[in-house]
Amino acid sequence: MSAPAPRTFAEFFAGIGLVRLGLERAGWEVRFANDIDAAKHRQYEAHFGADEAFALGDVHQLDAAAIPDVTLATASFPCTDLSLAGGRKGLGGAQSSAFWGFFDVLKRLGGRRPPLVLLENVPGLLNSHGGADFAAVLTALNELGYRVDPVMLDAKWFTPQSRLRLFVIAKAVDDDETLAPELLTPSPLRPASLIDFIQRHPEIIWSCASLADPPTASPQKLADVLEKLADDDSTWWSGERAEYLLNQMSPRHRADADAMIARRRWTYGAVFRRVRRAADGEKRSMAEMRTDGLAGCLRTPKGGSGRQILFKAGYGRYAVRLLTPRECARLMGAGEFTISGSNNDALFGFGDAVCSSVLTWIGENYLNRLASECLSPRQLELFCR
Repeated sequence: MSAPAPRTFAEFFAGIGLVRLGLERAGWEVRFANDIDAAKHRQYEAHFGADEAFALGDVHQLDAAAIPDVTLATASFPCTDLSLAGGRKGLGGAQSSAFWGFFDVLKRLGGRRPPLVLLENVPGLLNSHGGADFAAVLTALNELGYRVDPVMLDAKWFTPQSRLRLFVIAKAVDDDETLAPELLTPSPLRPASLIDFIQRHPEIIWSCASLADPPTASPQKLADVLEKLADDDSTWWSGERAEYLLNQMSPRHRADADAMIARRRWTYGAVFRRVRRAADGEKRSMAEMRTDGLAGCLRTPKGGSGRQILFKAGYGRYAVRLLTPRECARLMGAGEFTISGSNNDALFGFGDAVCSSVLTWIGENYLNRLASECLSPRQLELFCR
């Protein structure tokens, strides 16, 4: 067989395509995409155009023969069962078990298997079932001939959104720029908890690259990505509804809100509703606000707690509304993304996506170097024999 073209990739669990968006900025070209969600597929096509390379359907049912030769396969497999919302069922849950469908695709590709794989999921994967789920993922990749390198990146380093994610770069190519696990020291990319996992699992075949830390502070604040909506825009909540939210705040958050209202300038906070146990011991919905210039992690709007709320205050006044789809796009590093479908569709799409700016950094600072390795005479001999 011939070697795959450099910087080409297949995007599994593509969603609305923000992995593609980020990697394209780093010089990569998509050759195949797959997702099971028709609404996300429509949003994908609204931005990128209709493409025969997109296979809509269950990853377990994909025809491996229809997947072209590529250098990289990416997989942002479902995180629901790795979180509290999914009951922490782990990789055996109905959604997160989709990883095994992706694994099976790689296995069936045989000699056409991409030399590089990039996985993305929530940090909860690290500790799911006491670390057993993460170890199973990495061991499975080892079984297919990949050495693995896990790192963590936070969207807040690139955009004003707190969104920490776990990435695994798996490589079937030689990488000379690596560190032995025992030499790893805590850093933004590999915090102590991740290094502890690596060092406690010597049975896993690691290939931890020596990487310079990314910038760890976004050049933007929440205020910089907000749409300028008129005071009478229907997006703003009624006075009664806004007051209700204000009264849902704990004394600490209410003090922050009152201080914002009293200022002689506009300031902004990002609010989520949470079910908390109040001082009287009863569980009730509480409004929790962050005022550090960042939005909280965008989520899918499956319930009221998943919808992020903007609190604007100053000059003795305050106003409240949900974040708009365009603001969510900007928080995901995708300000130019074509918004389509209903607001709910858009919020689902962005809440389930990967911050594209993070993918660009990974592409430019890690994957591009590995793609060059794929074209070395030594690697070409492996691919072509």
